[in-house]
Amino acid sequence: MATLTLARQQLQRVAAKWPSDPFRPNLQLRNFLESLAKHPNLTLRAAAAARALQDDHFLRKYPLSDGILRPASMPQYYTRLVEGYEKSAKGIGRPWWKVFFGIW
Repeated sequence: MATLTLARQQLQRVAAKWPSDPFRPNLQLRNFLESLAKHPNLTLRAAAAARALQDDHFLRKYPLSDGILRPASMPQYYTRLVEGYEKSAKGIGRPWWKVFFGIW
């Protein structure tokens, strides 16, 4: 019983710190983690996995090479993708003529 309580507390802490998704306001991972914390079969291993995802444990353990992040065919692809995502979250769109002509 004590491990269940500890796992719930850990998962609730992870859920409280999880950032919200501006593109899906009705579907938040935070809500899923909060409801998962109420599950009767919750384990410490599940709470530790959620915490590892939040802390970017796997990104540090398995770093992406420069060849993956900057493919030879389109070296700026992921940089533009992240930039577009951030601008879109702020409500900034590309002008129609840049979309039409494929200009970034």
